[in-house]
Amino acid sequence: MARRLGEISIDINKQVALLIDRKGDVEYVIVGSDKDIFIPDLARFRSGSGRLKGLRCVHTHLHGEPLSQEDLTDLALLKLDLMLSISIDAKGIPRDLHYAYILPQNRLGYSWALEDLTDIGKLDIDFTKFIKELEIEFTRSGEGFGIGKQEKAVLVNITTSTKEDAEKSVHELTELALACDLKVVDCIIQRKIKIDPRFLLGKGKISELVVRTLQTGADLLIFDGELTPAQVRSLTDYTEMKIIDRSQLILDIFARRAVTKESKIQVELAQLRYLLPRLIRKNTAMSRLTGGIGGRGPGETKLEINRRRVRDRIALLNRELQIIRGHRNERRKTRKNREIPIISIVGYTNAGKSTLLNNLTGNHLTAGDRPFVTLDTTSRRLQLKNKEAIITDTVGFIMDLPENILDSFATTLEELNEAHVLIHVADISNPGLEDQIESVNKILNSLNLTEIKTIVALNKSDKISSEQAQNIATKLNGIPISAIHPSSLFELKRRIEDLIS
Repeated sequence: MARRLGEISIDINKQVALLIDRKGDVEYVIVGSDKDIFIPDLARFRSGSGRLKGLRCVHTHLHGEPLSQEDLTDLALLKLDLMLSISIDAKGIPRDLHYAYILPQNRLGYSWALEDLTDIGKLDIDFTKFIKELEIEFTRSGEGFGIGKQEKAVLVNITTSTKEDAEKSVHELTELALACDLKVVDCIIQRKIKIDPRFLLGKGKISELVVRTLQTGADLLIFDGELTPAQVRSLTDYTEMKIIDRSQLILDIFARRAVTKESKIQVELAQLRYLLPRLIRKNTAMSRLTGGIGGRGPGETKLEINRRRVRDRIALLNRELQIIRGHRNERRKTRKNREIPIISIVGYTNAGKSTLLNNLTGNHLTAGDRPFVTLDTTSRRLQLKNKEAIITDTVGFIMDLPENILDSFATTLEELNEAHVLIHVADISNPGLEDQIESVNKILNSLNLTEIKTIVALNKSDKISSEQAQNIATKLNGIPISAIHPSSLFELKRRIEDLIS
């Protein structure tokens, strides 16, 4: 076969390639140029998690060159069993052999192994046995696959900012992934001067990414940012991996946490608003006639029907939220008539807002050390020295909170407009404290809430030294507290009483 490939290549002065399956059958014959080949779409050979494609590529090289970087990129991106080149001389006779295969996780950190042979007669390999053993190693390094296994994710951050900012953002993305019961097996950060509008990162980095997913047994790529529909399609087609972005991850957490009717409506509304621009035309086979009797033209396509249904559902959910908004307005009128002051707790997610509400009011609302435990606005009575007040807990904020989510939770956040005092809870032990405070302030500014009197409560002060806590409090004009220790809340209560007296 090698001799025949060599003869044909010399006759037409082009590289010739064969894609061969594990039974030894030739699935594709490819004719390229004198320098490279183009491998067609291999979607019908789509591999599963931790598995290779089941195809090896054998092709000729006319100029005595070894495997090119493009060959190695194809090996990684397509998850081929093997990439092999045959160098042929001017008479078409095979000379040197070069082949490469993807490696499982290894101490040296290489993505693939390269082998060179000066004589085709020295090629002595039981390929079937070799490839089976290789896939067993992939399975071991990925700690198993299949139904019932915890889904594994690789996090990807492409940034034009500093490495420190990227690491903070990836740390937060990791917390979000863990909140979705995902196992984070790897994180990849790439700093770029200019981000590729189609793939975000370079093709070399994409091939490295695919190799890492194969080595770790990952099922999912999570991009730290919001991807456009076109970017999701390009990356999915190129990597043959499941791709989601930061917004989808947050929406998944919200869907898990939603308990009340209102929060379920708001989450569904956010999901539909996210989905609508991402409904795309797959192919013309999805069209069908729906014009009715006497209709003209092709009628609505399946795509148009889906979009219309989504828009109708969004309109219905908005009407339901309007009814809920009416009920809220009635409750607010009652509070105004009784002249009861309202205190609202706001802050970054997982800063300890629900725990603070519990200890101020003696309640036992659900609280946990994870993002977005609370989605609904919860109101409780707060007894102060000379006055009774209503204190409310709202959904937590996060850096670059997707606009769809903010819009969908507008009815919940409307409660903040009626507040006499805002308690801005921040995690004093978090290295990104000032960034988190700034993110919350940006959202409060977008909601026109900056005129309301605000107390900055620096929670979790028990995690750092008292001297350090006091220095940070002085710098940020805040009050150091520990929401799990009621004795630390006296100064906070006194400040609240002063502001509403």
